[in-house]
Amino acid sequence: MLDDKKMRFRVESDRLGAHASQSTCKQAVIALDTDLSGNVQAFNPAELLLAALSACMIKGIERVTPILKFELRGVEVTIDGVRQDVPPKMESIRYTIVVDTDETDQRLKLLHENVKKYGTVFNTVALGTDLQGVLIRKAAHV
Repeated sequence: MLDDKKMRFRVESDRLGAHASQSTCKQAVIALDTDLSGNVQAFNPAELLLAALSACMIKGIERVTPILKFELRGVEVTIDGVRQDVPPKMESIRYTIVVDTDETDQRLKLLHENVKKYGTVFNTVALGTDLQGVLIRKAAHV
């Protein structure tokens, strides 16, 4: 029996030809790099994984900032992944979350803990790869 209280997600993907595919969800479309030679105008599967992880981090921050009464002006996420060939998998992922804020270092640490604790994609990826990173304050403009 299905648990009706659980969130459910659905994405549909179609091969458009030998050089491209696309995924759709709700009213959004993402170009997919499924060309064996690569496609610079689309995300390949590994890049999609990293994009999903960064979106999870930003959405998690959006979710907890009102609860924590955390003030920020912006968030930037940079993620680097290293692929292992045999067996093929993401061997390691390193991230930097840069938050433009005047909050204290302790509050930045609390925000990072929330990102790590409550992120669906974050926790899924963390189970299968070496996932490490930092949340830092954006340098003040002088």
